[in-house]
Amino acid sequence: MSANSPLAVASPPPTVAPAQAVELIRVLHVINGEYYAGAERVQDLLAKNLPACGFSVGFASVKLDLFDELREWRDAPLFEVPMVNRFDLRAAVRVAGIVRQGGYRLLHGHTVRTALVGRLAAAISGVPLVYHAHSPASHDSTRRGIDRLNGWIEHWSLGGVARVIAVSQAMAEHIAREGFDPARIRVVPNGVPTAPPAPYRDPPSGRWTLGVVALFRPRKGLEVLLEAMAKLRRQGLDVHLRSVGPFASPRYAAEIARHVERLGLIHDISWVGLTREVNDELRKMDLFVLPSLFGEGLPMVVLEAMTAGVPVVATRVAGIPEAIRHAQDGVLVSPADADDLAQAIADVIAGRYDWSALRASAMARHEDRFSDRAMAAGVAAVYRELLGD
Repeated sequence: MSANSPLAVASPPPTVAPAQAVELIRVLHVINGEYYAGAERVQDLLAKNLPACGFSVGFASVKLDLFDELREWRDAPLFEVPMVNRFDLRAAVRVAGIVRQGGYRLLHGHTVRTALVGRLAAAISGVPLVYHAHSPASHDSTRRGIDRLNGWIEHWSLGGVARVIAVSQAMAEHIAREGFDPARIRVVPNGVPTAPPAPYRDPPSGRWTLGVVALFRPRKGLEVLLEAMAKLRRQGLDVHLRSVGPFASPRYAAEIARHVERLGLIHDISWVGLTREVNDELRKMDLFVLPSLFGEGLPMVVLEAMTAGVPVVATRVAGIPEAIRHAQDGVLVSPADADDLAQAIADVIAGRYDWSALRASAMARHEDRFSDRAMAAGVAAVYRELLGD
């Protein structure tokens, strides 16, 4: 997109609120809370960093589960407003009550479900609603019926939204195609904390540990990575996969287990599962691989791998190329192409891409553009603009 694009012009600079502000402006984030994946990591980091920008965060969760268990920033109050199903709109009345009682001046939704609740709660309470677009609702899973329903709900909910925060330019363009006014879309890239300086490492010799971190579901492309692993093993390359994260369902976990057995990879994969210590896991990897098929806004795990100094091989999906520049900060491949993925990994192992140069460039790019503080400052700029501060 050119610099003259309305979406690009609409993106505010990430300025920080004056340090002398005494009373923080309260913002209620309406969240699902069922998982702790990329969007939940954003919510957690915003709660931690927004006070430095003049705003305090509270959470209202409609499906509370892992978020409360795994969130790092526990100073933010959390209210349960459980929904029996996605159309249980009694939650909107409860959220409006929390807004009034807590003196919240803004609502901030993060999912299709919470956009619906947020629109009604905003109408009841009279405070503006911000919607955070993390991934394309109409193209977020392999269940087309659910995607169509979510797309319709998101489209209707956007009618009550004052501003949309898109995590990447690709997401901003998607929201504009959904019919939302481009002049009210703001691009604020995701960000993660800058890791302590990574110690110097020589490129691996011998075994290479590949790593993947995700909430595993079909659109993450794990099957493609397993096919690529099998191809690399047949070529005589000593690669081992470290898989970090939970499965979205027992059924999908069973499908993957059968696939692993068919490919003869049972002894070539370490299944770590859900963990708080993602940074520790990244330090055990020589190459981070994200084979997503679609549905990515700007993956937090890619940014975490960048700051940890783990070179990335990922697919050219949505916002990923906005973080990773091909052959400079990492290697980009075509989605759903096991041959392309296997070749890219083999090229890194063979030195056709400079592993050390990819590592250094990615760490510098993260520090310059994708820190958690820059993300919070960008969100705060949207809040201030909306409040006319």
